Amino acid sequence: MPKKKKNKNLKKSKKLNKSKKNKNFKLIDKTKNIEKKNLAPGADEKPEIKKVKKQPSEKRIYNLKDYVVYPKHGVGKITGIEKANIGDIDIQFYKILVEKEKLTLTVPINQQSKLRPIATINQINKCVSILKTKPKIKRTMWSRRAQEYDQKINSGKIYELAEVVKDLNKNTDIIADQSYSERQLFEKAYERLKSEFEAVLKSSPEEVQKKMDKALGREKISEEIQ
Repeated sequence: MPKKKKNKNLKKSKKLNKSKKNKNFKLIDKTKNIEKKNLAPGADEKPEIKKVKKQPSEKRIYNLKDYVVYPKHGVGKITGIEKANIGDIDIQFYKILVEKEKLTLTVPINQQSKLRPIATINQINKCVSILKTKPKIKRTMWSRRAQEYDQKINSGKIYELAEVVKDLNKNTDIIADQSYSERQLFEKAYERLKSEFEAVLKSSPEEVQKKMDKALGREKISEEIQ
């Protein structure tokens, strides 16, 4: 009988030791968690080096009397480069005259991403070849197409502008063949493209119109208007 008691006591002591060990492990885990919480966030990780954001600046510099394209308004001419102090910060900006719309824009020099230089002669020649191609006829609803055309016109991309002129061109002067909204979009795109042709080729509006109408097959219409 005493041997059995000893065995029981040994088992009890082993259980107690195990439970103590488990408790100790739990306490160690808790202390580790507390230590982790108390540590600054990201203390175990490598510290991130954050660069201070500066005002974006553009490398390109435009000069007085340079022609530029502002996507939403078309071709404009730089009439002034001025400075202003806003909130203790010196800001330099361009004054741009959009003659077709009788509008003067002020564009900060550090926001030149809104501007683009006028096209090159090679780009103009490519536009002429676009105007000569057949228009793409889409069967989608006019409201959706009109939205797409308007986005292309205001994108500031000359090839997209040429595509709109080509797609909306009608080789006729009959108003019934073109809806009012179609005619408006066509004229808007046509005038935008024409003004850039004038600035690049340094030609008169009449000469540019003849060149564009010839590419579009509208020579008869322009002759009748004149």
